[in-house]
Parts: sequence; C-alpha cells; structure tokens
Amino acid sequence: MPDEELACRRRLKSMGVDFEEHKPEHNPEIGCSIPYPIMLKTLGKSIAIGPQAELNCQMAEAAARFAADIIQPAAKAEFGADLKSISQASAFVCRPRHGTRKLSEHAFGNALDISSFTLPDGKKIEIDLAPPEKDGKFLNAVRKAACGPFKTVLGPGADADHALHFHFDLEPRRNSGTFCQ
Repeated sequence: MPDEELACRRRLKSMGVDFEEHKPEHNPEIGCSIPYPIMLKTLGKSIAIGPQAELNCQMAEAAARFAADIIQPAAKAEFGADLKSISQASAFVCRPRHGTRKLSEHAFGNALDISSFTLPDGKKIEIDLAPPEKDGKFLNAVRKAACGPFKTVLGPGADADHALHFHFDLEPRRNSGTFCQ
C-alpha cells in the first residue's frame, strides 16, 4: 500500500474513525476502480454511519473531518444535541452519471450521498425539498458549509436525482473550483 494511503489511515485512526480494509474494486469493462477501499463504520468517536460506506480513504477522511468540524457543531447549535448518526444513501457504486456515459465519482469511491441525520433522542432530520423550519436551517447550514471541503455539492433543488439527499464528492475541478447547487 502506498505511503499516502497508510498516512490517511493513521489520520482516520487519530480522529477515532472506525473502519475496515476492503478488497480492491475494479471493473475493467466499465472503468470503475478503488485500489485501496475502506468500509467506513463511524465518522469519529461519536457519529455512526449506516449502512457502512465503501469509500477511498481521502473521501472517508474528508467526510469524517466535515462531520466533526461542521455537522456536529451545527447540530449542537440548532438542536442542542450532538449528532448520533448519519444515514448514507450511496457510496461506492460502479455506474455512470445519470443520463451520461461519464462515470460518477461514486464509481471511484470518491462520493458520498447522505439522506438523513439522527439525534440521540431518535429525532431524524431528513433531507427533503421542504423540511420543517428548524430542520431546514440545520440542513442549509450543512449544505452551504460543504461547498469548499467538497468539490461538488448537490441536494434538493439541484435536480430530481438529488431531491432527497446531499451528494458530496472530491472530483477535481478546473481552477480548483467547486460546483454547488
């Protein structure tokens, strides 16, 4: 395993992220590939992710940092409670982008779709076009803050495919920019 992969795993462990190594994914016919995937079980010491998410280490690290630095404080500020878990709708999936032949960032374990957040009391904050006001304030804060750490941020209102989840990925963009809708 390359040094950069080992270093990434050390950083995840230092953040309290629970993960397992996973076998390499490769589909030469389609072009999907993750040479060193991990199965992410938590996004830190106190935030579970379910179901487990198969990602490349760089995406797992970006998601864990974002959960700790942005999502957790936003939940505390808006709901007065820490986040218990995040429900993911999609991580590694060997497929093209909807309606195109270009591979999705999911095909490289470089994207994570989040469908909801759960607080310790069981309250679920679901990503939706018209969430309740307090939930909407939290979701808007998370979405806005994601633009920067992630290179693509999509969610409700972007298109029909992203009406019920946030899509975050690390696809490099021209001029090191971001695409956020």
